[in-house]
Amino acid sequence: QALIGFVDGSTGVIPLVEMKWARKWIETGKRGPKILSPADVLSPGDVIIVDQIKNNKDGDPFPHSSYALRQLPNIEGAIVAMDPHTGRILAMSGGYSFELSQFNRVTQAMRQPGSAFKPFVYLAALDEGYTPSTLILDAPFVIDQGPGLPKWRPANYTKKFYGPSTMRLGIEKSRNLMTVRLAQTIGMKKIAEYAQRLNITENLSKTLSSALGSHETTLLRLTTAYAMLVNGGKQVFPTLVDRIQDRHGETIFLHDNRNCVNCRAMVWTSQNIPEVTDQRAKVTDPKSAYQVVSMLEGVVERGTGRRIGAVGKPLAGKTGTTNEGKDTWFIGFSPDLAVGVFTGFDNPKTLGRRETGSSVAAPIFRDFMSEALRNKTALPFRIPPGLRLVRVNAKTGKQARSGDKQVILEAFKPGTVPSGRDEVLEGESWTVERNSDQPATGTGGLY
Repeated sequence: QALIGFVDGSTGVIPLVEMKWARKWIETGKRGPKILSPADVLSPGDVIIVDQIKNNKDGDPFPHSSYALRQLPNIEGAIVAMDPHTGRILAMSGGYSFELSQFNRVTQAMRQPGSAFKPFVYLAALDEGYTPSTLILDAPFVIDQGPGLPKWRPANYTKKFYGPSTMRLGIEKSRNLMTVRLAQTIGMKKIAEYAQRLNITENLSKTLSSALGSHETTLLRLTTAYAMLVNGGKQVFPTLVDRIQDRHGETIFLHDNRNCVNCRAMVWTSQNIPEVTDQRAKVTDPKSAYQVVSMLEGVVERGTGRRIGAVGKPLAGKTGTTNEGKDTWFIGFSPDLAVGVFTGFDNPKTLGRRETGSSVAAPIFRDFMSEALRNKTALPFRIPPGLRLVRVNAKTGKQARSGDKQVILEAFKPGTVPSGRDEVLEGESWTVERNSDQPATGTGGLY
């Protein structure tokens, strides 16, 4: 351990285990030798940053006046929490330190969302009549972009192909090739309309790479769009100000502009309970919104967001990672709280080999939700009327049979319950990537 002193004359110690992380950074994916003694990190007279600690990672207590070595991070990030039913921002942090940088990464940073955009591709498909059990081909996909341009070959993170898979599996495992095929089939114009309707961006590029989250947006916009999924497809706008009054107490601005005369009654005189009208615009079918919520709940239970399951409450969300791990995201929600997390360098560069939204952003979301929901009742997600919950095989999407091990309840709209007939959305390949507004021709790749 290392002995340290403070300006007030007190002293403390840094256990070796709390400085082993400080290996020299050589280049991406390569670090210097392991730390074997305090002298490998510190020299007499060094001015350092420490944080007092009580327990190690296993929960065992450290001796009194123990500290951990810390540093000012180069990586930046942001987090925002909002009420998904009103848009009211409950908490927001736009970076590590306002003293070091006044740039707000919640509202000002335009970054690529990566796979965190995918739920809106699936939402558009569900509104078009597809179901969470629709089979989509997961296989090599190549686009000829035209003379003089290289062929575009999107790939899954694992660099593997898995054949026909359900839409649910595609979003739980964040399969890029399935998303591209689906986007090509329904048309990028449709997806761009949804991106505008949910205020993610006004001018989504109508190229297939946009379906994988290549078009930039802000953390606040994306989190608000997720809020519209969990609130049943109702439009909300983020707000930091509920009400403004003048010096005479007159309200000159009110975020909630619904008129409810009976709500202002000063005393109870047996009048009827006030009925407040819902003036929020409808941005999507509430049944489709719930189907996406259910699939995002599967992301937490079985997919790329499994770390979130440690919270022990009903949660749903999606990871996002861009090429080379330059931007990492986790956007998610409980039934009454939407939270978005972004991490990345201000000047985009890789966060390191194998660093993803699952490893970087998701743990932040998990820790925040653990505290935010600590004393809250575990409420299930609200299911709109008109949906039918059917027991299906989680892997095949077919109705469950006796002996099936992976069985889940899947939500289907009337008349869309799987009949047993295998249809695979295959899409097209080896074609010029269209900038037009037309979806794939013919049957859309259903075979």
